[in-house]
Amino acid sequence: MAVGLLDVSPGAAVVLDGVRWTVERQEPHLGRVQLVTADGVREQVSFRFLVNHPGCRAATDTGAWGANRGRQEVSLRDLPDDKQRLVRLRFSHLMEVNTGFRSGDRLRPRPGEPKPEYDPDRTTLTQRRQAKANELAALDWEEAQALGLARVGVRTLERWERKRKRFGLIGCADDRWLRESGGHPSITEEVREAIFAVREETRQRSRVSARTRAVMIHRYVRETFGDEVAVPSYETLLRVWKEWFGPGGGRQRYVRSAARLPEKHGHVLVTRPGQVVALDSTVLPVMVREHVFGDPVRVHLTLALDVFTRSLCAFRLTLVSDTSVDVAMVLRDVMLPLPMRADWDEEMTWPYPGLPAAVVAEFTGYEVAGLPFFTPETVTTDHGSVYRNHHLVEVQEALGCRILPARVLRPTDKHTVERVFGSVRSLLFEHIAGYTGIDVADRGAAPEDDAALTVAQMEHLIATWVVKVWQNRRLGEYAPTWDPGGDHSPNSLFAASFAQSGFPMDIPSPDLYYRLLPEHQVKRIDPRRGVKVKGLWYDGPALDAYKGLASSRGGRHKGQWVIHREPRDRRTVYFQDPATHEWHPLAWTGLPPDGTDLPAFGDLRVEELLTRVRQAGLKPQTDAELLPALLKMIGAVDPVAEWPTRMTKARRIRHAREAAQAAAAAADRPPEARPAPDRLRPATVVGKVEPWPEQARRATRALDAERRRRREERVGDTRPGLPPRLGATYRAHSLFLLPAEDDSDGEEGSTDPRPPQSYQRPEQGE
Repeated sequence: MAVGLLDVSPGAAVVLDGVRWTVERQEPHLGRVQLVTADGVREQVSFRFLVNHPGCRAATDTGAWGANRGRQEVSLRDLPDDKQRLVRLRFSHLMEVNTGFRSGDRLRPRPGEPKPEYDPDRTTLTQRRQAKANELAALDWEEAQALGLARVGVRTLERWERKRKRFGLIGCADDRWLRESGGHPSITEEVREAIFAVREETRQRSRVSARTRAVMIHRYVRETFGDEVAVPSYETLLRVWKEWFGPGGGRQRYVRSAARLPEKHGHVLVTRPGQVVALDSTVLPVMVREHVFGDPVRVHLTLALDVFTRSLCAFRLTLVSDTSVDVAMVLRDVMLPLPMRADWDEEMTWPYPGLPAAVVAEFTGYEVAGLPFFTPETVTTDHGSVYRNHHLVEVQEALGCRILPARVLRPTDKHTVERVFGSVRSLLFEHIAGYTGIDVADRGAAPEDDAALTVAQMEHLIATWVVKVWQNRRLGEYAPTWDPGGDHSPNSLFAASFAQSGFPMDIPSPDLYYRLLPEHQVKRIDPRRGVKVKGLWYDGPALDAYKGLASSRGGRHKGQWVIHREPRDRRTVYFQDPATHEWHPLAWTGLPPDGTDLPAFGDLRVEELLTRVRQAGLKPQTDAELLPALLKMIGAVDPVAEWPTRMTKARRIRHAREAAQAAAAAADRPPEARPAPDRLRPATVVGKVEPWPEQARRATRALDAERRRRREERVGDTRPGLPPRLGATYRAHSLFLLPAEDDSDGEEGSTDPRPPQSYQRPEQGE
């Protein structure tokens, strides 16, 4: 069940076990509400019952925001560029009302700010809202209407502020900009039947023009239903044809928007945890061994550092340079409490006073380790390509934070995390076998020969050291400004923040995983094949109710469905049901139908597969025809015993990276979306990666099973009978065999039922 706010105000609707109830009366002093169905059945339940009921959710037509009711959730990308500018203009006016500054930060004031009527030290919030309403009312009517600020009063400002707090920047948008697509009222049932009839007819013919199809539709309606049925114009028929069947039968192209990152500003005074989180990646200065072949490799370490407390709140190890999905999952780890591990003692549990560990464990469902978690407000990064792409822009909208690259030639903007890398290297990495030094000049003779730890062991070692050593280590010269001479550690600073400003414990829902994945707009769900995402087709039971239909989403991507893709494991994509807002996995249609295990594969493997098929001149009818080629690429070509020796190191690292990415994707996936424990493969177990011999054998078995299935489909399950005994043909056709004798008392024409006797040589003397 999706976790979110449950509206129990009078008139709101909730769904209990599939039955819709309307809140008739609310009694907060007694902790209960009065529910009523459409048939008049009334029921009185408590708030605790609704919160803990597993089948309770808010009705999407009343509980969701107006633009989300009965549809998939909208985002800022759904708005055109001009509407996005109007949304940011409204946001700046709200920030001036709340803080006195258009930017929302007193460290970046504009000339003349704060104005006397918006100074928060001299006026109340109500006075500032009234002043803003008067200011907007004084604008010229045409200018105010063009800026989307016409008829803005105090009530409108309050409504914008409530929606902004709940939905983020998109909450400042007007519902009319994202209105539901109204369809085509002129397409009646008769015209619809004619369109589909012409569609079936033109499939068997040669290619005809749109004008010819329109004439055929007119003929069908006139000859079938008569002249009294009105037929829409050619432009309407053409538009409907493109919406239903696509332009010319070709696949749709995805709309790509240019990544827009926020502007770079000056120094920020950090006063609370989570205000600024520094994020950076570097090559781990220790050689480790990967799990598949056991080769020594260099891995990349990504750290997320809270600038206020110097807490290492999240980190990740990847075999190659991290991608935007890895960065998104690191930010998600910052918001999630770290679970205790099997070999950790009680000293590493949640230690912060003011919030008991039992309370946190009750909300998370597991025992929590002593590492802070919070929702980041600003994330400081460098100018790497992984941080400057459209996916990270979507991620910051989903998380409600702001990714702010450091200024050019300003090393002080990100010096904190760079200094922490040096501290971790001197305190931990220098004491581990396989240390490579700072650069090539300081490197040993053969550090790869000293590599003893695997990637999982190194990850466990770093996690243990961070929770047990770093979080309790004295900061020294990095002590806070309000107590520079005191003994403070990251844990003590985080505990002190409780007394100063409290702690907003906001644990994200499991649905956040799906929202952080890259999204794709699909114009139409094919009734037979499902949806096509990055060259592969996906289908599932969740699409049955929406096949052949257009989405009711409005805005820039009007009428298009949203599908989220997992780049590290392309066997599955995810679809959000517009009616229940629940997420459903869609399996690749090329998976073996008999349930045979298939090794995981990512985006790079799919691109290579499609390139090879295209270069070979093949045009597969279904994705099932791509499965043999994929299995051959994964490793079912050479003998298993000779694979590790015949592969180059680059190929071995590529296979190891693919297996590690599949394990990381399985670990990040919500528990309810993972397969059952008895069906977990070794490659998908958290913290483990499948060895190459077993993975290669599984790929070989899958390839053999696919070949057997295709052979049985063509010739049937006919098995040859047993071969005849040796000499059977000679005994049946020999010229020396005598016919069987007739019975002495038998009638004419009768035959001896006994089998014929073979000729025997007479004895001597006869």
